[in-house]
Amino acid sequence: EEHEATMNTTGRCLIARERMKNTLSRGNGLRNNIGSPAGFTGYPVVGNHSNLQAAGSCLFDKENGLRTVCAWDPRIHGSFTHQMAFSISMANISNFIKDVKKLRNMAPDSFCGVDWYNGMQLRFIRASTAYVAKTSDCVEIDITYYRGHDPAQPRLNEDVLEEIEQMWLFKYGGLPHWAKNRNICFLGMKEKLDGRIEKFVKVMKKFDPKGLFSSEWSDSVLGLQEKGLVIDKPGCALEGFCICSLDSHCGPEKGYFCRPGHVYKEARVCRYEKRIV
Repeated sequence: EEHEATMNTTGRCLIARERMKNTLSRGNGLRNNIGSPAGFTGYPVVGNHSNLQAAGSCLFDKENGLRTVCAWDPRIHGSFTHQMAFSISMANISNFIKDVKKLRNMAPDSFCGVDWYNGMQLRFIRASTAYVAKTSDCVEIDITYYRGHDPAQPRLNEDVLEEIEQMWLFKYGGLPHWAKNRNICFLGMKEKLDGRIEKFVKVMKKFDPKGLFSSEWSDSVLGLQEKGLVIDKPGCALEGFCICSLDSHCGPEKGYFCRPGHVYKEARVCRYEKRIV
């Protein structure tokens, strides 16, 4: 938060690189051989899904004055993040990665915030006939990044991540992870799933006619209510409630303005240009 408040990109990068170096050297908890005293001996690490990593034992700690609560527990001023998670078809993933590399080369220090949270993680997923699952073999990409406790406060270098977000969403037709992402990432789901949502809604209404497991958000995504995912108001782009089209969507009083993307020119992102006194 100190780096965000002082807009200290250099300091953030120095710490991020050290954190990533330590994480890679330890394997971030991965083990090459279960039961082996050596633990992690280096990459690659290959194993079964039944041995996937998990975290969260902190949820079940005894009462001890919040000394061992989870880092994301809202009772403490702890970790607070956005999570961008999406899948891109195998046919498009190569070009997407090339675009991201172009963006990184143009502004390498702008990516340091991602390294604080383990960088960009990739995994491979098969297509499924399930109604709201992946429609083709794809690569799932997870990106975790800083989120301020104040929704009206812009983030340092947020334009880069917003450009990546719109790049996969529109240029490459990516599908969002249902349990993550900001509102705008679910735009156009009905068209992307090509008739599957209608089938899903039919089954949903059959087994949950009273909407016990539905919410305002899910009804918006599924097209069951008029209220949409986009909320047009000052500062709406900062939390992903809209894609900016006006400077007022970005917090111009704090020096952030709506601008085109660097690589994906059709993107509209909130970019810092000058400090407003």
